[in-house]
Amino acid sequence: MGGTFDPIHIGHLIAAETAREQCDLHEVWFIPSYGPPLKTSEPGVSGQTRYEMVCGAIESNPAFRALDIELQRGGVSYSFDTIRELQRRYPDDSFSYIIGSDRINDLPQWYQIEELAARITFIGLERPSDPVNIAELPVFLQKRIKLIHMPAIDISSTAIRSRASAGLSVQYLVPDSVNSFMRRYKLYES
Repeated sequence: MGGTFDPIHIGHLIAAETAREQCDLHEVWFIPSYGPPLKTSEPGVSGQTRYEMVCGAIESNPAFRALDIELQRGGVSYSFDTIRELQRRYPDDSFSYIIGSDRINDLPQWYQIEELAARITFIGLERPSDPVNIAELPVFLQKRIKLIHMPAIDISSTAIRSRASAGLSVQYLVPDSVNSFMRRYKLYES
């Protein structure tokens, strides 16, 4: 599961656990991106800070793991490069990529998408408010996406940053460890 995680929030954790359960995944690896290719703005805090928040957020779940592979590589974080490196490091494992329904329609724009789709399966978390029409995607993608139901949770990192900037509480939107980390280092405050 990739993303900026700027900051990681309970929606990310629920999505990961939902995918793990419904797709019978052994583990879910959280991989903070260094520089996401389809976002125009830079993350609000450093990669190392985002990685530390991810580590704190997932520490109580033995099926969750954080990897800093994209942060170590630097530059634009292409999922294709990450998957290719993971398959090199872990040749006996198979990989899926967890994405929200809002990103499924972006898949045709992803770097080396045909080869990436040949290497992995995408687990698409379909939200009731954001339905997906797989038939509108290229045929090679239609066969590589497994849609699963995602509980309706209207939380975003953007809204959390806005609340923190306005001096409002983000308690219950982020794990306690992330909330404490944000307060301790005054992250996202104006």
